Amino acid sequence: MGTLINVVSVIHVIISVFLIVVVLMQSGKTAGLSGSIAGGAESFFGKNKGRTIDGILSKWTSVVAVLFVVTSVALSLLK
Repeated sequence: MGTLINVVSVIHVIISVFLIVVVLMQSGKTAGLSGSIAGGAESFFGKNKGRTIDGILSKWTSVVAVLFVVTSVALSLLK
């Protein structure tokens, strides 16, 4: 049982570091004054948002966050 806890703990630490990196790589949602001036372009390119770097990082953030929660619950059940 102790080995399983150690393995899940190592996986949990790796996932948490990856989650931090993915979140920090995303750009901010507020663009300031330039975002309010060029706001029309956002709606035009909004349909391809899933193919942009921000869209991909957003999807990865969701996946890694779910994995983080799963490993957190697993660790709490194992201890």
